[in-house]
Parts: sequence; C-alpha cells; structure tokens
Amino acid sequence: MNGYRVTRAWKPRFSLSGWRTCLAWLSLSAAFSCLPPAFADDFPNKPLTVVVGFGVGGSADRMARSMSAYLAAELGQPVQVINKKGAGTLLASNFVLGRPHDGYTLYASGFSPYLTNTIIEGNADYTIEDFAYLNFQWFDEDLIALSKRSKYKSLLEVLEAIRSKPKTVRASCVRGSGGHLMAKLLLESMGIPQENLNLVTYNSGGQARAAVAGGVVDFIVISAKGSESIREYLNPQAIVSDRPSDDWGVPTLNQVLQPVGVEVPVLPGSVRGYATSAKFKEDYPERFELLASAFEKALQTDELQKLLDQGDIGRRWVGPETSERMMRKNFEIIKQYGYLLHR
Repeated sequence: MNGYRVTRAWKPRFSLSGWRTCLAWLSLSAAFSCLPPAFADDFPNKPLTVVVGFGVGGSADRMARSMSAYLAAELGQPVQVINKKGAGTLLASNFVLGRPHDGYTLYASGFSPYLTNTIIEGNADYTIEDFAYLNFQWFDEDLIALSKRSKYKSLLEVLEAIRSKPKTVRASCVRGSGGHLMAKLLLESMGIPQENLNLVTYNSGGQARAAVAGGVVDFIVISAKGSESIREYLNPQAIVSDRPSDDWGVPTLNQVLQPVGVEVPVLPGSVRGYATSAKFKEDYPERFELLASAFEKALQTDELQKLLDQGDIGRRWVGPETSERMMRKNFEIIKQYGYLLHR
C-alpha cells in the first residue's frame, strides 16, 4: 500500500444521552432568542432625554430640570432636558412619538388641558392612548383674581358689569388653557353672551399675569401656582376646585356663585407630569416599570422635596394607573366643553 497505513474514517463518539443534552441546550437557546427585548435587560446603558413641550423657564421646564439630576441618580445615567415648544405641545408630542420606542426619550408636559386640546381642536394624528403616563406630579388649580387697580371689588360685581355693560370689562388668560375654558364656561353658565367680555388671550402665563398686575385687565383666570410673584397686585376671589384654598384664602368658585343660584362644572387646571409612548410600554414593560420606580424613589428624596418646595413645584406621586385614569377623565370633561373655546 505504498507505505501508507489506511485508517478508518473518524466518527463522532456521542452517546444517546449526549445527543439529548445537546438538543436540550439548542432548544433552550432558541427559547431565549424569542423572548421580548426587556428580558435580561441592562437598561438604561446610555443617557436619557426628557422632551419638554414648552419653552425654557416655563412650569413644565422647571419641573423637568429640577428632577433631572435626581432621576439620573436613580437610573445611573445622565438625563438631559430639551425643549420642543409650539402649537400647544403638538410639536413636542409628534417629536416624542417619532423617536425610537426604547425608553430613552421621556415626555414632560402639561398633559391636561394641552395634550387634550391638540387632539380635540388641533387635528393631531395621535390620541391619548398613544401615550403611557408615568406620573402626574404637579396639579395646579385655576385662580380667579381681580387686579387691585380695577374698580371692581368682587367677582359677582364683575359678572354683573359684563352682563349689563358689554365690552367694558377686560380679562386675561393663557390661550387654550384650563383658565381660558373656565372663563368661557363661567359666562355660559351665567347666561352672559361670550362677546360681552373683552377676553385677552396670551401665549404665556407671564404675559397674562403682567396684564392683570399692571391693571391692563380687570381680572384673570390662571393657574394658582406661579401667581405668587404677583400676589401683592391681586385681589383673589375664588379657586376652581372642590375645596377652598388655604394658600389664597378664598372659597371655591361654586361657593361664590351660590347667591345667584349658579353652579359650574369644576374643570381640571393644569396637570403636569411625565409620559412615554404607549408602544414603549407595550414592547418593554419591565423598562417602563423601572422608569416609574425611579420617579417614585426620586420624589421620596428629602433634598429634592425641599428643592421642589422652594420652587413652588408640585411633587406628588400618583403612579401610572392613577395618572392614566385621570387623563381619561379630564379628556372627557374638556371634550364636553371644548367647543366654548371657539365662541
């Protein structure tokens, strides 16, 4: 054989039990590959972005920036804040929904009434179901206050003047806000024509407050928080709430209206908080829960609580389930009366 020794072909020496073990490992590997991405996740492993639906310095912006460092400490990653203002949060909402649904983009905004208004009146392509609400943190009820420079001394006096002397009374509010709708609803409930009031709408709370502080308008309907800076210029009359306000020393609006036999629906004021896309919550439920837990733990920090209190910023923890229920309820209320914004 030419000096070469012929050997038999090599054959694997696996026993039956060995083959079974091998097949078991292959099956297990296949099973793990089919699990959702959230399984065995190391989220987050890069910086997160909080998108604010308003400009720098606004209430939602101050809330987000105050929270960012403490949220970063809980998550172990930097949290940056960017602003996408415009069209009553329509631009910001579309931006958030256009980002990857992986949990690295969060949304900080005034979800009621602004998100609702963009859906009902702004022809938005999204609905409230397209968002998953992490926490509604800041609840700001509307205050009705007269300017100390106004000749009127009570809300009932103002309402009578609007009825009997059309166009002589001026008021300010933020365009599309809960205060804007409340001013309209108040006239509707009193049977006063909308055109009787010279209602000036502004794009920011600062402008609306400056108008009443300077006596440019007779009264204002605006979120109570944030109005502390002009308290000395105001003659507060009522809070749009189910409970009187100890902070402002005023009764509820319906208590003020009792003498004239009128009762108005209590509309939600500004509700600010955080959300993600609903698709993210669906695809990564464990990541969503981790984010919610991070917000809850951050809000329990004594240092953060002190910081928020100093800035007169809300710090409530209600959680995802309660936030979603509130969003649905507020949406139905505003949907019922939103038509008044066009009258």
